[in-house]
Amino acid sequence: MLRHPDPFGNGEAIRLRRKRVMMRRPTLFLTVGLPCTGKTSAARRIEIEQEALRLTKDEWVKALYGHDNPPSAGDVIEGRLIQIGLRALELGNNVVIDFGLWSRDERSALRRAAADLGATVEMRYFEVTPDEQRRRLDQRQAEAPHTTWPMSDEELAAWAADFEMPTRGELDGSELIGDPPAGFATWEEWRGHRWPPSVS
Repeated sequence: MLRHPDPFGNGEAIRLRRKRVMMRRPTLFLTVGLPCTGKTSAARRIEIEQEALRLTKDEWVKALYGHDNPPSAGDVIEGRLIQIGLRALELGNNVVIDFGLWSRDERSALRRAAADLGATVEMRYFEVTPDEQRRRLDQRQAEAPHTTWPMSDEELAAWAADFEMPTRGELDGSELIGDPPAGFATWEEWRGHRWPPSVS
């Protein structure tokens, strides 16, 4: 495997790369919310307005699996997109990650990763009423079925119950990032568990 040499030794090349990134201060945009709340529409606007690399999971799942939406594959695709996004941040590019991020731990892990690279984070939270969500889903299913999957009212209710709404401190960036969940020494280790490298 080809490796780029570190001419300075002791990780000096990494330090200089991070310094260059911090001078440019790229931003990681996180779209947070349940299905059909407006995340991808906003991500597309961010992509243009902020010249950001947009990473929308559903587009990748559709391209690879068509009508299927296997959860284990979705987790791996998310993880791969996160790797791409973090590398783009490291190179000084803005990035928008667009796949819901329903749990606080997911958001904390990405906030930590961005901070470690010297990037800033902007979190955008999207919320609509259940009736409006259902209306949007039905409209999308009727007008663009190739972009979505059928979702029952029972599924929507279960997902809403699982969703951890971001705090005001998460949204404005004032809330400190806590320690990773028990059993994990670092957020990077937790990311590897949450977003596995391959489908088991």
